[in-house]
Amino acid sequence: MQVLNGVHQIKSPCPGDASWYTNVYVIEGGDGHILVDSGWDSQESLWALQEGIKAANLKLRDITKVVITHIHPDHYGLSSKIKQICGAQVAIHRIDAGFISPRYKDFANLIKKTEELLRQNGVPDNELPQLKEASLWMNKYVTPDAPEVMLEDGDTISNDSFEFEVLWTPGHSPGHICLYERERRFILTGDHVLYDTTPHVGLNPQSGDNPLGNYISSLKKLERLKVHFILPGHGPMFNALGLIIEKILQHHEERKRAIMQSLRNGLKTAYEIAQQIPWMANEGRSTFQDLAVWDKRMAVTETLAHLKLLIEEDMVGNVDMDGASLYLAKD
Repeated sequence: MQVLNGVHQIKSPCPGDASWYTNVYVIEGGDGHILVDSGWDSQESLWALQEGIKAANLKLRDITKVVITHIHPDHYGLSSKIKQICGAQVAIHRIDAGFISPRYKDFANLIKKTEELLRQNGVPDNELPQLKEASLWMNKYVTPDAPEVMLEDGDTISNDSFEFEVLWTPGHSPGHICLYERERRFILTGDHVLYDTTPHVGLNPQSGDNPLGNYISSLKKLERLKVHFILPGHGPMFNALGLIIEKILQHHEERKRAIMQSLRNGLKTAYEIAQQIPWMANEGRSTFQDLAVWDKRMAVTETLAHLKLLIEEDMVGNVDMDGASLYLAKD
């Protein structure tokens, strides 16, 4: 589907879940086409890409650059296969590129660190095996190869028809980028800004020390841009970037208040706090107990990201007792 003149959106399906799509974009150019994100490494995703390109009256072989907004499998997974098919160069931010091998190749240490983090923050022993391996199924749908191009904030990517400025927007992942077309005033936001959901920002062994603080700073960085159209990694395209950013910031303020309220009646682990605050699942409010295993792990790591920011803001204290990390309100 052509969403802007020369810009085509293709919906790449998630393996086993026909309702979950990743938006990938083909940017036409006189010097070859740019593919922004790739979808999962699956037959369904490759077929959707092939058919989408054909529907746009373009050719797969004319893709010369694959730019990945971040290395999560639904955005990065198929990029190596596309490189194999048409010889395109793959470009990823330097920080996320450094996580490819420990995340998708030699991941035993990452699982061990994840288990340690979850145990320290209160996840019971009987839930640890499932939570620590909740994302392992995704590795089947990634072919992990090093990119040819390491991107940095402020780099430009051009195909003789469009010129994008690379904006480093850490938070959802530490090397997440957005691509800003200044002249035409549109931006591809990956998972940094979405229209109908709040992007996941969690503290984990690959997130950096203060992912939510980084995410909020990155959001405010985008507020200053002149943008008419926002092309996200999931959901519908939209305008009014400032209003959506304001809505996301409001959500995080509400989450902070819920966490502070949870801490009013005693010291708690992150797992205990996560059990007491509201969550969203299946388009509606949900309790922690109702969440699927993967969503439970995300809930704990999101809670940890909020707690880390609250510590930085001097609103929460953190102490270790009997091998567990406990949090308390300081106001």
